Amino acid sequence: MKTIYSPKHVLHSGNHELVAGEIVPAFEMPSRADFILDRLKAVALGPIIDTPAEHDIAIAKRVHAPDFIDFMPTIWPRWVELGHTGAAIPFTWPTRGLRGDVPPKHLHGLLGYYSFDGGATFVEGTWEAIKSSFDVAISAAELIKAGETSAYALCRPPGHHAGSNFMGGYCFINNIAVAAQWFLDQGAKRVSILDVDYHHGNGTQQIFYSRSDVQVVNLHADPLLEYPYFLGHKDETGEGAGEGFNINYPMPFGTTYAEWGANLDDACAKIDAYGPDVVLVSLGVDTFEKDPISKFKLKREDYPKIGARIAKLNRPTLFVQEGGYAVEDIGFNAVGVLTGFAGR
Repeated sequence: MKTIYSPKHVLHSGNHELVAGEIVPAFEMPSRADFILDRLKAVALGPIIDTPAEHDIAIAKRVHAPDFIDFMPTIWPRWVELGHTGAAIPFTWPTRGLRGDVPPKHLHGLLGYYSFDGGATFVEGTWEAIKSSFDVAISAAELIKAGETSAYALCRPPGHHAGSNFMGGYCFINNIAVAAQWFLDQGAKRVSILDVDYHHGNGTQQIFYSRSDVQVVNLHADPLLEYPYFLGHKDETGEGAGEGFNINYPMPFGTTYAEWGANLDDACAKIDAYGPDVVLVSLGVDTFEKDPISKFKLKREDYPKIGARIAKLNRPTLFVQEGGYAVEDIGFNAVGVLTGFAGR
């Protein structure tokens, strides 16, 4: 299995976030990718390509609002022009009773207008890292189109919390949604997205909720208890043309592989019934028992089982990296899924 990766991800570093009343270094940090790379090399999974092709950002505008995409490259220059030196962090959001249909003109207002939380923060190199992550996803999709049966996009920043016109949860461009649209543009009729991250892929659901050409299946923590809170319930099954093509498996804190794996079996059966031309996997491994911001109880030895079950779908498969924050273990767990898929 070939891996696509960009060293430019390190340009998005040194940012902070607000957690439980404290400003702390962001859990989404460059070392996440470094540990995965080290493990990929240790198991010799396959070639690692560290120069993804450059792609026109217009591709992202097929699933994101053009004004949202155009806004992001302007954030850091405008932030500096205002005299700020720290990370650009949103702090004002439209909510119930407030108008959210008119974009403000001031940067502080726009940061809230185009986000749903304070987790997508900008430093000087953030936009270049976002663009490189987007390029990684499309370059990996091109490998599948060229005949590879599987590929791994080591994307950083991740993407599944980014919606059509909002960022959040460390996510800016929804890499897997862009890849799904790219496959459709290249002639695929149906695409399935399987999101195995601990946190619900709210952005991916929102983007495809009214569509039948992309099936979105999420296994995640119960949104009544866990971030991102406002999407991910079992009764969210799609709307209009998309009715029946969005499937959620919310699970309680403390979930072990016995329950999680049973839901994966059911999810894979639904994917098989849908009959996609390609399967895209939002590969989050923050379901791990030692993850610092998650409350599932999967163990290291469970991750190869995930890959092996997905392999039984016997379809071209693109893995796109999402979450996972137990840094010392993320390499073992993410690569464990890939080796399990490869039958190793």
